[in-house]
Amino acid sequence: MLDVARQTLRSDPDLKLCEGLRLIEATRTAISRLAPSSLEHFERAVLPELRSTLMERFGLSELPAGPIN
Repeated sequence: MLDVARQTLRSDPDLKLCEGLRLIEATRTAISRLAPSSLEHFERAVLPELRSTLMERFGLSELPAGPIN
């Protein structure tokens, strides 16, 4: 699941920023349900990596806060 999310964030030619944000949140939700003991590691190590990938792709210095459309 994480590999697919990483690959999608890096290279899906049609990915929009809002879709990337939703993908990250959906991945976090799935981890919390499937492997709750891994959620802390996900939030500490994986989440920053996914967010960084998305920011780099869209040329952002930070991601927008607030609800995702």
